[in-house]
Amino acid sequence: MDRPSVTLRAAEPNLDEGLMYARYLDEAAEGFFRSMLGRQAADIIAAAYTQPDHDLSYQNVTFAERAETIVGMVSGYTAQQHRRSSTRFLKLAPGWRTLRMVRIALWCAPFRRVIGNLADGDFYLQAIAIDRDRRGEGIGSALMDAIEERARAAGATRLCLDVAAKNEGARRLYERRGMRVDSGWPNLPFVPRLLIRMTKSL
Repeated sequence: MDRPSVTLRAAEPNLDEGLMYARYLDEAAEGFFRSMLGRQAADIIAAAYTQPDHDLSYQNVTFAERAETIVGMVSGYTAQQHRRSSTRFLKLAPGWRTLRMVRIALWCAPFRRVIGNLADGDFYLQAIAIDRDRRGEGIGSALMDAIEERARAAGATRLCLDVAAKNEGARRLYERRGMRVDSGWPNLPFVPRLLIRMTKSL
């Protein structure tokens, strides 16, 4: 029996989709957001998703659907969009003034600097994730094609992403898409790299 075709569509600013985005985003980040934001991570990210003009906004997200069911997503933005991004969404978080949120801000600062290291003409692939039982069906390739097309349409000349240094499977996948290792973080003698920056000319 033939599978239904994959449909790609722009995200919409509602909480249900925001919760889907939060799940995919945390999965792509290997649990980073959940560990930083705690049990309310999905609600915080979903609320942020509905707001415009920041890195976690619905404006940056494309969903993949099969039979009108979301099965994956990709998100990304230009260097210029990132520079204009607001962090006000954190103030939506319950207890944002607490020690936990202060710790989050301090802990995330180095990562924000890494992500912020984008040149004019760069398009940053923030996250891509597909339902586990849908992998190997071409959905990831369709989403990668879509984000590259979106990057070119925005005038970008290079696609960039960061991947965990230990995630060799993802690295090989991106290499098959023509991406190459550009740099690593932290770039210090005798200190293991945590992130690998990969790039591809468009």
